[in-house]
Amino acid sequence: MKKIGAVFLALMIVSGSLFAAPKAASGKKYKIGILAPAVTHGWVAAVAYEAEARCKALSDKVVYKLYTSTNGEEMTTQLDDLLLWGAQAIVAFPQWTGMEVPIKRAVAKGVVVVNFDIVINVDGVYRVTGDNEGMGAEGAKYIVSKIGKTGNVVILDVPTSGSVAQLRKKGFLDTVAKIAPNLSIQTYATQFTREAGLKDMTDILTKNKKIDAVFSMDDETSIGAIQAIREAKRTDVKVITGGGGCQEYFNMMPKNTDIWIESALYSPAMVRDAVDVALAVLSGSSAAKEKIIPTSIVDRTNYKKFLDAGSPY
Repeated sequence: MKKIGAVFLALMIVSGSLFAAPKAASGKKYKIGILAPAVTHGWVAAVAYEAEARCKALSDKVVYKLYTSTNGEEMTTQLDDLLLWGAQAIVAFPQWTGMEVPIKRAVAKGVVVVNFDIVINVDGVYRVTGDNEGMGAEGAKYIVSKIGKTGNVVILDVPTSGSVAQLRKKGFLDTVAKIAPNLSIQTYATQFTREAGLKDMTDILTKNKKIDAVFSMDDETSIGAIQAIREAKRTDVKVITGGGGCQEYFNMMPKNTDIWIESALYSPAMVRDAVDVALAVLSGSSAAKEKIIPTSIVDRTNYKKFLDAGSPY
């Protein structure tokens, strides 16, 4: 019996590596799916780029699938594909209405869902976003600091973007009501593209003989709007805001000294945080249900700090 026990003990010692559970656990890879809109806008393109870059950087811990879609129906189909694939977490940028039902279905199946950017009314999801309301508030403060408490301001609203524009507009109007209630404000609908910015701003300039400032919510829209201002040879516009982190827009800032060009930094790189939240939850670490990343203001006084030659946006 003693010999048998000694032999068994020796085998246990020699083959101990076979029972090294920590090493096996450390090699586990989690399945994470990424759902993003198709590339219709530089910022959106950068979201998909940044999400994939983060997953690749975590390749020792993560296997991933990335889908882009052109509408809610396509994104719903892709979400179902991710569930069939066995996704344990999904980082979703649900740009279209109607995504609540499929996302609820994923949550009910025990999948960790990290909602990126757009607010969606689903219990149990994690959320990572920039401070949309804060962007609006900072835009209001910036405009007032440049033109004073009176003047004509145009808001370039994007109602089709859901909570993004709603919150930015709310932050702007609430702040104006507090610090400059005598500003004259008119609102026009547009899109988050430079083509829409050019077309819509051209019409707005025709309808308004004097505009002191433009509250634009997006860098791409602002690039088009500035082109319209230049083509109309207007000199009354003294400030235009933006948002997103577009390198081309940053480089325009020092070249247009007659207009204060501002951007509320809302970097697509935030999606990296969303991937990290998904991985943290899957690996049993704690993660806040909501992570809101503060706004930074960029203009010609500090734009060099935000230049990034490697950025796809």
